[in-house]
Amino acid sequence: MAKQGDTEANIFYADTRFERMARRPGGVSREEAIERAQSAVQELKTDFIAWIDEQLGELSITLDDLAHNPGNKAALERAHQKSAYLRDVGGTMGYTLVTFVASTLCDILDAYIAGAPFDKNVTDCHMDAFLLARTDEYRHMRPQEVPELAKGLLRVVEVSSIVPPVDGKE
Repeated sequence: MAKQGDTEANIFYADTRFERMARRPGGVSREEAIERAQSAVQELKTDFIAWIDEQLGELSITLDDLAHNPGNKAALERAHQKSAYLRDVGGTMGYTLVTFVASTLCDILDAYIAGAPFDKNVTDCHMDAFLLARTDEYRHMRPQEVPELAKGLLRVVEVSSIVPPVDGKE
């Protein structure tokens, strides 16, 4: 038992489930497990770029459908779903700017769902921003590092999210 005024600290290490598993025959060290995980994510990045391109292609087709028929609720929901996929997965794979662009597009699509008028120029602007954000040069950038793009998209969201009053009532 420590005496009053004794300042010596005792260090306690918890034996975690992961560490117990690593000590079993065939287990790996924490460092090796992290290295393997990082390697696996790196291998997925090539597939991820193809996945982004596929999602953007499908999103473009859906947005073109909406341009011809803005009242198509199914197409609006599909576009929102594709944007949400890009938003949710982009950051995980290191495409921070893709996540930002997808998030602002989700906000726009939410406004369209709520009754704001569809504007093809707004969706075209977002598709162009996606093409830029998916490039190697921009993929790791945060919105703060490309302020013109970020402020522009946020301004577009602000202006495009205005839902007109029903029957002229506010």
